[in-house]
Amino acid sequence: MAATAATIDPTALTSELVRFPSVTPKDEGAIAHLARVLERVGFACEVLEFAEPGTERVLNLYARLGKSGRNLCFAGHTDVVPAGNLANWSVDPFAGSVKDGVLVGRGAADMKSAIACFVAAAERFVAVRGGDFGGSISLLITGDEEAVAINGTRKVLETLARRGEKLDACIVGEPTSRKTLGDMIKIGRRGSLNGTLTAFGVQGHTAYPHFADNAAHRLIRMLDTLTREPIDDGSAKFEPSNLQVATIDVGNPAANIIPDRAQAVFNIRFNDRWTGKAMESWVRERLNRIGGKYELAIQVSGESFLVPPGEVSEKLTRAIEGVTGRRPELSTGGGTSDARFIQRYCPVAEFGLVGETAHKVNERAAVSDIEALTRIYLAFIELYFAGR
Repeated sequence: MAATAATIDPTALTSELVRFPSVTPKDEGAIAHLARVLERVGFACEVLEFAEPGTERVLNLYARLGKSGRNLCFAGHTDVVPAGNLANWSVDPFAGSVKDGVLVGRGAADMKSAIACFVAAAERFVAVRGGDFGGSISLLITGDEEAVAINGTRKVLETLARRGEKLDACIVGEPTSRKTLGDMIKIGRRGSLNGTLTAFGVQGHTAYPHFADNAAHRLIRMLDTLTREPIDDGSAKFEPSNLQVATIDVGNPAANIIPDRAQAVFNIRFNDRWTGKAMESWVRERLNRIGGKYELAIQVSGESFLVPPGEVSEKLTRAIEGVTGRRPELSTGGGTSDARFIQRYCPVAEFGLVGETAHKVNERAAVSDIEALTRIYLAFIELYFAGR
């Protein structure tokens, strides 16, 4: 492929993507639009659709430029969380509005901007080097990251593996920067365990508690034993594990009824001192101390993982320093991401915009940061394929 002039404006492309109200698991045309843009750059695009029984179908995109050499992948998601109360937004959350140097809209930070930045960076790289640069660049974009993550990245990776297609390195464009663009790279994540705890008792009149068994009281004691003391004090690369109660529900219709059932939902973010199975055992052992009848449903959405510093994080650090002048912290904090799936296949690091407004009303990204992120991704691509 001959070198061509770069034409993609990452801010304009972000606005275009924001205009697709792709609230999980709906796509609303976002994947098809992105594929058209990538095809103009020279990528071969493949839309992969998956739907586990009992789930809604999800569209995913795998796009690749080049057929040989090392395959550098960028991973991201076009799905977004709901906008919430539209009256609280200063603009239409799906208009992709740019005003006073700031792009406001759902997905602006998390993470349609990062997708646009990488596409623009890839086009700029090809404009200089041409299509025959001794390797391959790919994008793995899912519409199933913000929710259950069943029909997305994991299934695309399995499909690629079955046909013998390898990823050699990956950047995930999550908004990892904490306060300023370039201050943080994620090289690992804590595991995540969701628990639904139901305590049972005997219903009765609040005036005659000796004839009843208050399930709410038992639930309170159970939650207290889970939260009273720290789970651990952290590890060399991870902060302490943490349990947070998300909701408590008795569903009692009257103040003079002792409930026979009370339920709570909690989440534990656990470090590399634990596996999901060991964390579940820790929870059950403490609940059994309280006694009484209860049920506990556990879902582990991801195990903790750490990608030791290496080529990907080192070259990404150099690219960030070259553009911003700051050296990023290598972190394992925060929530889960699709990097938990990718790390089983190749070295991966996560880096993107400032995530302070992600999932919030008036989610936004500075136009200057969008352009700077594009330059960082371009510098990383150049470093990755240097001398090849």
